Amino acid sequence: MMKIRKILLSGCLVVTLCSCGGSQNENLNLTLSKDALFDKVKGAWAGQVIGCTYGGPTEFRYLSTMIPDSIVMPWGPGEIKKWYDGGGGLYDDVYVDLTFVETFERYGLDAPADSFATAFLAKEYPLCHANQMARYNLLHGLTPPASGHWKNNPHANCLDFQIEADFAGIMAPGMVNSATEICDRVGHIMAYGDGWYGGVYVAAMYSLAYVSDDVEYVVTEALRSIPRESRFHACMADVINWHKQYPEDWKKCWEIEKKWGSNDIACPDGVEMPFNIETYVNGAYIILGLLYGQGDFEKTIDISTRAGQDSDCNPASSGGILGTMIGYNRIPEKFRKELTVVEDIPFNNTVSFNKGCELSFGHALQMIEKNGGKVGSDEVTICFQELEPAQLEISFEGLKVDKKVVVENWIANFPTFEFEGVGAVIKGELKGENVPEDYVAELEVYFNDRLIEVCKL
Repeated sequence: MMKIRKILLSGCLVVTLCSCGGSQNENLNLTLSKDALFDKVKGAWAGQVIGCTYGGPTEFRYLSTMIPDSIVMPWGPGEIKKWYDGGGGLYDDVYVDLTFVETFERYGLDAPADSFATAFLAKEYPLCHANQMARYNLLHGLTPPASGHWKNNPHANCLDFQIEADFAGIMAPGMVNSATEICDRVGHIMAYGDGWYGGVYVAAMYSLAYVSDDVEYVVTEALRSIPRESRFHACMADVINWHKQYPEDWKKCWEIEKKWGSNDIACPDGVEMPFNIETYVNGAYIILGLLYGQGDFEKTIDISTRAGQDSDCNPASSGGILGTMIGYNRIPEKFRKELTVVEDIPFNNTVSFNKGCELSFGHALQMIEKNGGKVGSDEVTICFQELEPAQLEISFEGLKVDKKVVVENWIANFPTFEFEGVGAVIKGELKGENVPEDYVAELEVYFNDRLIEVCKL
């Protein structure tokens, strides 16, 4: 029996085919008890928090280099609590996620993009890169998708949405196309093109992890949600193929860095530096951990951590995806017991771990029913969706970062310099004594003697 649902994506009519059975789904578990479903929801959020904590001490300390085996990852009593007590800023990939979960709870499954943008803007928590630029854009009147578009957001390819798209897959068990539609509403607040695809791919892997315990299937099948023409698809496909060539040694698969570690189409902070916060490399390290971890939770997050770069966010994603697959109760006790210490403490200006699990579970039940599945008193039946690729988006096409110019004390030495190109990214910070906290400096930017923008610093 086939059920057809129509959804509108960016002006194009997309027909989503839902298959509630049939030979193509014989290896998928489409019927779960409610207890098993909740265990997977809880495993998803737990894996994310634990993975983030595990890699926290090495975040961006190993740039374009692996973390050697001689470095022991600390884990002991109070490991998660200490990051909470330190302000909780490590968990940006959790508290931004939870903001969108709260928005669904407040406005329902059909909440529009503006509702998510408004909630995101209202939260008083630290943000970086694409998120921070999106906040700036929203404050200055741009709305999504313009706030995340690469012409307005030079961080559009950064991994921000990749690390906070977990919620979309968690609330859409076995319904990848529905997860992609959610990503369309939310992810364009801060991302575009490959930066957006990172979130779409992660959400797809979460979604499939509910119905399959085959890691290779989840990693490979989820990639069908990404257009083949994209740079992101090419990078993930390379990792999958290298894993087939070197199935026993993840370090041989670290050719990722050689081919994809270039910063020529990069976050401005990575220019002339080995620092890389793009979706490509860091997305590759998510699936590196999943493929070589072979279903072992600690091994999975350890590999994603030791690959370097954003070594907390990458194991957060791989840990959350595997946590969905195996469920909370199969995550090693040494990790779970540290989470229980903080499970009822709210993350930065959002809800607690336990509350987040409760809300996501409720949203998953609603999504199952909305998309043709069944919710009974004790079990659910998922209407599996055959994957369709997301719309094609290409960011920074034909462009590359050329050089970086540093100007010290620009107020006293107003900079003028010549270059051949089509644009520039201007970054700055205020330094000085007795500067009021609410003081905002304004920088007039001229190109070819024409005022382009007044930047507020």
